[in-house]
Amino acid sequence: MAVTLDGKLVVAISSRALFDFEEENQVFEQGDDRAYMDLQLQRLDQPAKPGVAFSLVQKLLAFNPPMPPLGDDGAGGVQRVEVVILSRNDPVSGMRVFRSARHYGLAIERGSFTRGQAPWRYLKPLHANLFLSTHLSDVRSALAAGVPAAQVYPHSAHASAAHPNEVRIAFDGDAVLFSDEAERIYQTQGLQAFVQHETDKAALPLPDGPFKPLLLALQQLQRAGTAHMRLRTALVTARSAPAHERAIRTLMNWHIEVDEAMFLGGLAKGEFLREFEPDFFFDDQTGHIESAAQHVPSGHVANPTLIL
Repeated sequence: MAVTLDGKLVVAISSRALFDFEEENQVFEQGDDRAYMDLQLQRLDQPAKPGVAFSLVQKLLAFNPPMPPLGDDGAGGVQRVEVVILSRNDPVSGMRVFRSARHYGLAIERGSFTRGQAPWRYLKPLHANLFLSTHLSDVRSALAAGVPAAQVYPHSAHASAAHPNEVRIAFDGDAVLFSDEAERIYQTQGLQAFVQHETDKAALPLPDGPFKPLLLALQQLQRAGTAHMRLRTALVTARSAPAHERAIRTLMNWHIEVDEAMFLGGLAKGEFLREFEPDFFFDDQTGHIESAAQHVPSGHVANPTLIL
């Protein structure tokens, strides 16, 4: 029987999003990829430190049953999550990525290393539900291809260790879970027009945003559940009453439940997210990401269609 990833939550992630390669990246950015390769080879047996998205990956993989020991032919149960490395690193540096993953007990078996070329084109064959990368151009291309993607801010705060048995993920609404329809009205016509538009259309579901497929996949994972790992989601939006109603009704129409919803009316999101303690937060506005990144792991949903 052919190997397939069908039915799994597939997360594709760059090496810099998963591990802290900022020191090595300074060498790469100098334009000498041979020196970068040599440095990674010198550090082959030195596990890289966890990066911004490490906690998210570690906890998502915990939804899988333990892998059977080497030599054991047992299936090990249903594998619900697959994490794949998609990296601009070279294959030699990829050895250190896999060794670092093994050091931390991350069951990551697949990866593509493209030595400076854009790796996002491999997302479609993977049927990826999420792509996390530090490269803005790769994220924009992935979103344009219909794959939920975010640019990881490598200097974001790391996730709290307070919830070891719970994956916590927070999403912005407009231009992330929902389309940018309402966001465009706000940007072109102002707040009053936005509120009136959303009040008039309160009963009409918002069109799908780029991250709706991920939220659906996460809900399926949540329903499957395990005895030792749970999932908790939050909507964290600049909307306020009465524009809140359309957002809630849209989620109800999609048959999607979130555990928490914060309607902040333009307040800075960072301190609220600090209290929620997510393993990752997704937002389309760089201002919100910069606020959030001081407190929690954060990624910019660089929507290629959004008016900036």
